[in-house]
Amino acid sequence: MKQKLSISIDEEKIKLVEKLLHDGKFRSKSHIIEYSLERFLNEYDGVK
Repeated sequence: MKQKLSISIDEEKIKLVEKLLHDGKFRSKSHIIEYSLERFLNEYDGVK
């Protein structure tokens, strides 16, 4: 089950996210954040 989450991100990162959306690489901003978080968590888990 997914839950809504409110976050604040600096403007430059938002511009990059919007470019990824425009380029068609992701379905939505949520998709980008979820994909990025998953990669981070997988990498972090490997560091332990």
